[in-house]
Amino acid sequence: MPSAVIVHAAVFTAGAVIGGGLAVAVSNKNRATQPPPIIPYTPAPRPNESTPVIGLDIISGKTQLSKGLTITSNLPAVLKYGNPGPISDTLVRKAYVAGYDRRLRHPAWTAEHLTRANLAKLGGEPVGDRANSKFIEDDDVPDTFRARLQDYFRSGYDRGHMVPAADAKISQEAMNETFLLSNIAPQVGEGFNRHYWAYLEDWCRRLTGTFQDVYVFTVPLYLPKQEADGKWRVTHEVIGSPPNVSVPTHFAKVVLTTRPTSPSAPDVHEISTGAFVLPNAIIRDDAPLEGFTVPVEAVERAAGLSLFSDQIKAQSKHICRSTKCEVIVRKFDDAQKKGRKAVASPKYT
Repeated sequence: MPSAVIVHAAVFTAGAVIGGGLAVAVSNKNRATQPPPIIPYTPAPRPNESTPVIGLDIISGKTQLSKGLTITSNLPAVLKYGNPGPISDTLVRKAYVAGYDRRLRHPAWTAEHLTRANLAKLGGEPVGDRANSKFIEDDDVPDTFRARLQDYFRSGYDRGHMVPAADAKISQEAMNETFLLSNIAPQVGEGFNRHYWAYLEDWCRRLTGTFQDVYVFTVPLYLPKQEADGKWRVTHEVIGSPPNVSVPTHFAKVVLTTRPTSPSAPDVHEISTGAFVLPNAIIRDDAPLEGFTVPVEAVERAAGLSLFSDQIKAQSKHICRSTKCEVIVRKFDDAQKKGRKAVASPKYT
């Protein structure tokens, strides 16, 4: 058995845009009959794409989010002037890594590594203060595919953090990066983003009190619904003018935790995993968190991602058997968000 088990965090790009260059020759009338010059094609260097993975060393018990692996794209000649994709922008930040979906204009996934230390307040006060942060467009995303502030203006949806600001208190820069629109997706406000979703984010942070390492993956989903004719269809809203940003029907939180099996065996780790899928709708505060559990494979199939290896899934315990899957009802940021209109949506029952 190899000494390390690699847990794949997400699906990665099949290639990257390359190109030779397109030259346009403009001739005067005396040279109009001459054929255009031939521009020799020089292949562009093959791109490397950083691949975030979770490495778990069984011997040392150390875990980390790594970007050390690369994928080299080997393109056929038919794509020498450009590869149409799919393109996923891998955005590496201080507190998280994200894969940005250019078509939907929100993250395809985000990945974070939480520990008690990186959530701690230095000197009793957080270094990052959300009062000093503001939502901004992400210049690291190509202009054509960028989510914009006006897309959310009067949309009826909150600008919902995929990686919450409270997970990035380690520095003001880290917290500011959670306000980039590349980390944002449209969420129902009252009853979801400001309530049950925030309770789930808090539950993920509280896991650091029980576990040594906590990895959190947030995945927007578009799930089918069976209609009156018996057929299954995916229907979702698109906001913006022109419509640019897709509104997910559901959101998933997938967690992987590790801790020593006993004080006498600190290098032998217990691994737990769990997945929760919530509808992008009003959810009652008293809804049990365990009612939203699904197999990790269900999220992987729905999103087209490979989150964990088969070995990890076979060896891990379910998170709800390792700790209590129960949210604490707290009114996060209600005062700050008071007056912001939530979209009308059916209540979850």
